Amino acid sequence: MRSPIVISSGQAAPVAASADADALLNAVNTLLRPLAQLAVAKGMPCAVVEGLLRQAFVNAAQHAHLNLPPHRMVSRIATATGLSRREVTRLTQAVDAAPRRRPLSAEVFARWASEPKYRDTRGRPRKLPRQGEAPSFETLAQSVTRDVHPRSLLDELVRLGLAATDPAHDTVELVHDAFVPRGDTERMLGFLGHNVGDHLGAAVANVLADGRQHFEQAVFADELSEQSIVSMRESIAAQWRAIHATLVPQLEKLIDADRTAGRRQDQRLRVGLFSYSERVPQPTVPAAPTDTTVGPSTNLPRSKRSKGARS
Repeated sequence: MRSPIVISSGQAAPVAASADADALLNAVNTLLRPLAQLAVAKGMPCAVVEGLLRQAFVNAAQHAHLNLPPHRMVSRIATATGLSRREVTRLTQAVDAAPRRRPLSAEVFARWASEPKYRDTRGRPRKLPRQGEAPSFETLAQSVTRDVHPRSLLDELVRLGLAATDPAHDTVELVHDAFVPRGDTERMLGFLGHNVGDHLGAAVANVLADGRQHFEQAVFADELSEQSIVSMRESIAAQWRAIHATLVPQLEKLIDADRTAGRRQDQRLRVGLFSYSERVPQPTVPAAPTDTTVGPSTNLPRSKRSKGARS
């Protein structure tokens, strides 16, 4: 019997376009489902999403034909996207918003959770005195920026539900392992867009490129109980703490080394880990046929079905 555990990789060899059509439709449909769920839940009309999609299509077509003369660009984009020339002309005049820098509160959080002098012997972020010599929250905040007062950064972390203060002892501690602001919808949506956008960008680049460009793999399994899912969540959180504690100091050293060496610092990197679980839909068992001329049922028991990858 085949194992229900599958290791999936996003680095697949290119397939002929004629064989891609159904797979591409299925993939896009799968991607659009959670997007539609988010839009409906937040009250965003379909017309708004459609407008964003049109703009994204035009931007992608522009990027694909960078060397084309300007007088031919509109026609080429219209052909590539299926939009009218008039619509393309309107959309090509739109200006993309510049990417925003990561919030300073997120940088303070990352350094607190990763640098050895701010972690205890078990690798957990330690409780810090609010002021004083290192390691203290004051020195931590000042290591990130001297343009914002440490108290303002602390107030922001507390507001987001990421840190707590102990006025009696004048100490501060983190109360979450990951920078996911509670009650801050704007910032949570920002993380959703950036994290999922980069993940999708890596997967798409791997499909379109002739070979592996980005690391993008997953392990998935079915036939688990709810208790097993809870157990795995604890294990996944521990794995992320280890990855976070290793990569953040390494990245900071590389940034400093690049700056010292005078190398052009025009690259960005995002490394993530995610997990997702849901209840597997159970097959419906048809009622027993009343007509004896009908042949035997072809629905096999679950234990007899082959188990494969779900994409």
